[in-house]
Amino acid sequence: MKSLAVMGSTGSIGCQTLDLVRQDPGTFTVTVLAAHSNIERLLEQVQEFHPLVVGVYDELAAKELRSQVDASVAVVTGEELVDAVTAAEIVINGVMGFAGIRITERALRAGLRLGLANKESLIAAGDLVLALLSMGGELIPVDSEHSAIFQAMGQSRQVPAGFARLVITASGGPFRQLPAQSLRTVTIEDALAHPTWSMGPKISVDSSTLFNKGLEVIEAHYLFGVAYDAISVVVHPESLVHSMVEFTDGSTLAQLSMPDMRLPISLALYSPLRSDLAHGALDWSRPMTLTFEEVDRIRFPALALAYEAGRLGGGAPCWMNAANEVAVEAFLNSSIGWLQIYEVVARTMESYEVGSPMSIDEVVELDRQARVVATEMVQVLASA
Repeated sequence: MKSLAVMGSTGSIGCQTLDLVRQDPGTFTVTVLAAHSNIERLLEQVQEFHPLVVGVYDELAAKELRSQVDASVAVVTGEELVDAVTAAEIVINGVMGFAGIRITERALRAGLRLGLANKESLIAAGDLVLALLSMGGELIPVDSEHSAIFQAMGQSRQVPAGFARLVITASGGPFRQLPAQSLRTVTIEDALAHPTWSMGPKISVDSSTLFNKGLEVIEAHYLFGVAYDAISVVVHPESLVHSMVEFTDGSTLAQLSMPDMRLPISLALYSPLRSDLAHGALDWSRPMTLTFEEVDRIRFPALALAYEAGRLGGGAPCWMNAANEVAVEAFLNSSIGWLQIYEVVARTMESYEVGSPMSIDEVVELDRQARVVATEMVQVLASA
């Protein structure tokens, strides 16, 4: 059996990973579970999967957890939590936001297979993560869009002969057809109501602004070594085509399935094989409609901002990502409106000083500085 570390086990990616383990008993053994602070769900997972190590980011939660698990289970936090990934052969990094970067670093330094759902790792530290791959680790994307590209390329991150461009699909989010004047009054509940995917609050808001698609463009650039001019984004409301690879002769290879994250997760677990258990299979005997349209870049200016940050390179994607995390949190706390998410990020980018972090520690510091600036921008807009 392959040993598995599920980092962010109580979140959407983590729970779906454990569902796959549950459906295929005898193939994987869960040796590490880690969560932020959801002790109730984490305890249920510990009782079911019997890991060797359990980690929580919150120190108070760790103390509570130690009092409720068997003494044979190691409960860790802080740096020990990051090091815990080495107790497994496969690491699923489903940690939300910038915090996942340390998991990515440790897994690749240890030469492990990393199923990466934490896009911020590549966005904030793409060049450094690619350098870590030289240490013998393996990176398989778990985002549905990048998994689709990975599959269309024959389960490879190397572009094939005759490659022309990547086409990343976007659902368009909940506001694709909302009258522009109505965007000023959208609520948190409106932004969280994604039309096709069930996701956490941060990703749902990013989908509503299309910042998620901008982040995915940057991620694709690093994952597949493709220039930004060869990465396009199109709106595909049905969310059945998860992305495409276009070739110079006019051919396009696309990966299609129902929206089900268990499919890309299973690829990270089984590759180069495929699971015998189908997730997201389409019924080809029934009529279906596939529509595509251009992104409304006036309604969704975040996409152009992300391209700009990506082309600037260096620490710019890290700076933008940090500003976006601060802005989304402020929106979810009702401190700013939905339109102001972009405004916070754009204003914060004006303060970015060009440079290239040379270590993960420098990336962490750059992220901290950007958050300070973005928080100041939130305060300015909130008081206006």
